[in-house]
Amino acid sequence: MEIRFSDRANGLKASEIRELLKLTEMPEIISFAGGLPAKELFPIEKIKEVMLEVMDKDGTAALQYGPTEGYRPLREIVATERMSTAHMNLTADDVIITTGSQQGLEFSAKLFLNKGDTVICESPSYLGAINAFKAYEPRFVEVEMDENGMIMSELEKALKDNPDAKMIYTIPDFQNPTGITMSDDRRKRIAELASEYKIPVIEDNPYGELIYEGEVHPAIKSFDKEGWVVFLGTFSKTFTPGLRLGWICASPEILNKYVLIKQGADLQSSSLDQRIAAAFMQKYNLNEHIEKIREVYGKRRTLMLESMDKYFPEVVKHTNPYGGLFTWVELREDLDAALIMKECIKENVAYVPGGSFFPNSARKNFFRVNYSCMPEEKIVEGIKRLGKVLSMYY
Repeated sequence: MEIRFSDRANGLKASEIRELLKLTEMPEIISFAGGLPAKELFPIEKIKEVMLEVMDKDGTAALQYGPTEGYRPLREIVATERMSTAHMNLTADDVIITTGSQQGLEFSAKLFLNKGDTVICESPSYLGAINAFKAYEPRFVEVEMDENGMIMSELEKALKDNPDAKMIYTIPDFQNPTGITMSDDRRKRIAELASEYKIPVIEDNPYGELIYEGEVHPAIKSFDKEGWVVFLGTFSKTFTPGLRLGWICASPEILNKYVLIKQGADLQSSSLDQRIAAAFMQKYNLNEHIEKIREVYGKRRTLMLESMDKYFPEVVKHTNPYGGLFTWVELREDLDAALIMKECIKENVAYVPGGSFFPNSARKNFFRVNYSCMPEEKIVEGIKRLGKVLSMYY
């Protein structure tokens, strides 16, 4: 068939992560590839109970159309409880509900980007965001990171060299893919630079509450004096991804545009799912559930890092995240993690090769591993298998 697709559609490619996630369906594979929460921690019985209550008390509204902005009680919960790290007097009017935070990324590209516009992002950056932005045909400027996140001097240079840049994209907490966390002074500085250069910052924060050491960091949004920071949040990592619920918090001028975009995309997120989530958080303490997740993930994180130190060749480097879902492995510069992956599959273990996380440079000697969704015995065995393969190259 000679179908005439749009240039945008012709430019779309399958997500490397989504393709690799198919491996998780193969029982013999120990997969560290996805960013999946631990399914055994989902509060299934409590959700079943709440679902029945929603249908009994509010069934007709739960199955009906709702406002594009989202179910107001859920927006109030987000504004007053889940956005606590913003340290702002937020209300439901500062928030709209999205169908996962991935929708917030796609909407951000649609809102700010024309063909050829510049996006400034961390190097490396989240593949899902890169793919969402690429559909709008921008150019990317990558900013190097160190152990404290995006290097502010490099960011300021990028802003000076690209005065027409349209947005900055960052994941300040336990960044995907590296696990690196931005220091508080840099969070303040990026908000100052946004105001100085009049450029929006998309603060993507799916992991901020999943901290295993110390206190939750203040959001970049907390330092935002003029409304240049757009905060994207989600319940996928702290509650359940199947409900597909996220949110956008932004200044009224920006948020109103997001509402118009959402009206054209899906009219609204699921009325039923929003009511289930709100009812759950009205009846149960989500923070207690998050504490349970932190305890399990923290142990798995520590076990994975200790296993890497034990079974990987000594010269192989990895980050040491104190929260989130991922650690980032650096190999010798002459090695290609995508090619090594083929050997790993033979050993029934998987990760995500790192090249696709670099929108421009495609540095191939990195890979990402996830520690949240595998039980402890499989973490040890999987890292042993990875270490066996890596030893073939050192």
